[in-house]
Amino acid sequence: MISRIHLFYSGYVQGVGFRFSVKRIALSLGLKGWVKNLRNGNVEIVAQGEKNSLEDFANQIRESSLKRYIKNVEINWEEASGEFNNFEIRF
Repeated sequence: MISRIHLFYSGYVQGVGFRFSVKRIALSLGLKGWVKNLRNGNVEIVAQGEKNSLEDFANQIRESSLKRYIKNVEINWEEASGEFNNFEIRF
């Protein structure tokens, strides 16, 4: 069953390759959605896929080299919409 995760990362998460690393992890897990920088300095992610893949996604971000930049993460589970065809970086 397809699920959806909505993540907000705060800390020093812009200007360090965060979005590109997130996209690489998402694609490796076959997830669809997007990642983008927010004006307040945070990064927002919406991803859809199998729930276990989404859990693995959040864990891989937390355990990757990105962890030194992350101060806090907000995780929200939502109903999947099936609206995405790929995983992209939004601007």
